[in-house]
Amino acid sequence: MSEQSENPGSARRRLRRRNSSLLVLATGIFVFGAAAGTLFYALRPVTLTIAVGPTGRDDVKLIQGFAQAFAREGSSVRLKPITTQGAAESIALFTANKVDLAVVRGDLDLPASAESVAILRKNVVVLWAPTGAKGTRRSARIKSVSDLAGHKVGVVGSTQANVTLLHVILTESGVNPDKVTIGQFALNKIADLARDPSLDAYMTVGPLDSKVTSDAITATAAARGEPVFLPIDVSEAIAQKHPRYESEEIAGSIFSSSPARPEDKVETVGVNHLIIAQHALNEATVGTLDRQLFTQRLQVARDIPAAAKIEKPDTDKDAALPAHQGAAAYIDGTERTFLEKYSDYIWGSILLLSGLGSAGAWLRHYLKRDEREHYISHRDDLLTLIARVRGAETPEQLAAMQGDADALLREALDCYDDGAIEEGDLSVIGLTLEQFHHAVADRRAAISGDRPGVPRMRAG
Repeated sequence: MSEQSENPGSARRRLRRRNSSLLVLATGIFVFGAAAGTLFYALRPVTLTIAVGPTGRDDVKLIQGFAQAFAREGSSVRLKPITTQGAAESIALFTANKVDLAVVRGDLDLPASAESVAILRKNVVVLWAPTGAKGTRRSARIKSVSDLAGHKVGVVGSTQANVTLLHVILTESGVNPDKVTIGQFALNKIADLARDPSLDAYMTVGPLDSKVTSDAITATAAARGEPVFLPIDVSEAIAQKHPRYESEEIAGSIFSSSPARPEDKVETVGVNHLIIAQHALNEATVGTLDRQLFTQRLQVARDIPAAAKIEKPDTDKDAALPAHQGAAAYIDGTERTFLEKYSDYIWGSILLLSGLGSAGAWLRHYLKRDEREHYISHRDDLLTLIARVRGAETPEQLAAMQGDADALLREALDCYDDGAIEEGDLSVIGLTLEQFHHAVADRRAAISGDRPGVPRMRAG
């Protein structure tokens, strides 16, 4: 076998090796790109839309504050506020699945998909009646909720939820709501409320440190005399019958210490103002959102004090508004670890990779079948050379056979480099080649007459 006859085969093998290397490189680039894309997808921040309104209210400022804090800190969950005209529009967007979250009062008519994420604040009912001032209608006879029958109550805020809540209070206190006239005043109409002589009592619903409530009490006290705060003695009964309301207490002097308003603690009813989420929202995402809210609330509170009031929702299974599973897992400390969440995926990936590896090995073996056939042919040719060595007559013939054997060895090494044969196959070639060299040495000794007992052969 001459060196010239091997060149085309060697060239083809070099071409195949180069193509194989390019294929491996392309596969590596693809795998790297896929891994990088998967990592980017997994680590990219999740943005949740949240409906909140109306414009200019404290709720909007609070959510915007958290949205800015999350973006500034590079948090994995971000907020995108969608400003609405009020709770009705927020709930409509939430019900239509156009937003992931919404800021609402807990006593509103919420869809079945709504679950609580966090309590932004607790709103309480403040009911009071003026003692009367000189030249004004006296209302000192109103000292309890049961005295409101036949009178008119001015309710601060235009939402129907406040009127509904007052009806619940009246009904549970034994007062027919139809016997109480109700007038609603917008938040910016406190002055009109205080000047209206037809009003015998007032009501606000909001946090205890609400400026709206404080301004209303101050304005009515200046126009109609010091307030008499009306206790809601049936607050616990209301909380039992209407689970979305809670029994609360107004501490003495909370609105003013001089004069004391109120003079002593007053029993009342509260309702939560909260963030709700869609039930279908990812559990891990909601858990992360809660962690961010409670971790960064004090930081946000530096600019927006209301942030410090955020509380964790009720995680009891019989809660009026159930907590989202993600929020409950974070609050109760039952969040699953990374391995617990993704162990099935990890093992599945391992099995898949193992299967792909086996399939790749089979495919590689299949694609290299021609080269393996060449290897078998070279091995057989080497065995044939051993037989031919024994019939060689001249050193030149032995040299030519050694050249052929060297070429066959190169072919075998090329097959090994290409992965067409295993290390064991290469060992077989080595053993055969060793036998060939022994045969050549014996035959050369016989030809040259170096071996005892063998007559020297004459050339020609």
